[in-house]
Amino acid sequence: MPRIFTGLEVPEALREDLARLRGGLMSARWMEPEDYHLTLRFVGDVDERTANEIADLLYAVRKRSIEVTLTGLGAFGGDRPRSIFVQVRQTQPLMELQAEHERIMRRVGLSPEPRKFVPHITLARLSRDATARSVADWLALRGLFMSRTFIVPSFALFSSKESVGGGPYLVEETYPLAA
Repeated sequence: MPRIFTGLEVPEALREDLARLRGGLMSARWMEPEDYHLTLRFVGDVDERTANEIADLLYAVRKRSIEVTLTGLGAFGGDRPRSIFVQVRQTQPLMELQAEHERIMRRVGLSPEPRKFVPHITLARLSRDATARSVADWLALRGLFMSRTFIVPSFALFSSKESVGGGPYLVEETYPLAA
């Protein structure tokens, strides 16, 4: 059974910039830069037939290239932080692309995604001993995060092996967006 999800790839130059943020937090399992991505729709473990059906239906997506803007750093989990991420501005084109992916997953019989879509790029997963204070301190030291914008010419269908901390991720198929 493949574990799959759809998402946007991060350009190489930007991956290198984001990788410079790594370190300084003992409870973090840092993502490898080549695994940085923006998840549009997590699917999970599915059978080959379902994976192939999803791959075929994604060709029907007709959207324009998207401008993606990174706006800052954050953490999920509140008092029990689980991950550190780069925030991505919610734009109408990005939200429409994500909604189209959600419709496709519903069409193949998957349950709706229960969590609200919050566009982000995960930098690190945090162990249970991470404290809200240590994460807040790490974020505060990087408070001068410079916003960056890039154009996304395509989206991808990714696969991954079940592992601790995510990755490695493999691009199974790339789907162009209109210029």
